[in-house]
Amino acid sequence: MSKHILVIDDEKLVTMTLKRLLTKEGYHVTPALSGREAIKLIEESDVDMIISDIRMPDMDGIETIKKIREILEKSGRKPIPEIFITGFASEESFREAQQLNVVDYVEKPFDIKSLMNAINKGFKNDHVA
Repeated sequence: MSKHILVIDDEKLVTMTLKRLLTKEGYHVTPALSGREAIKLIEESDVDMIISDIRMPDMDGIETIKKIREILEKSGRKPIPEIFITGFASEESFREAQQLNVVDYVEKPFDIKSLMNAINKGFKNDHVA
């Protein structure tokens, strides 16, 4: 059974591109265009990893990951490895990602190799906060 990855990004082109690329790599991918949509998906199904943009309108990636962790904990589900992707890298967002102990922090535009390295790292180490 293939691993299920939830991709969260407000840019549809990014979610569709990642879905296409990661599906070719053998993963089952579900896209979400907002933090709220991602939370709804997490409440309804299990995923093995989350790849989330940081900067999104309404609810950013940091807030989304915190809320998802809260939902998982309350429902007794195991933590999920998380990777942040961002086109607006900053010291502050990098620090926040480190404080959350996410698997990796990948800057856009990224190459598939660096993203696959982060994904493999997350699954190999079962890296969770």
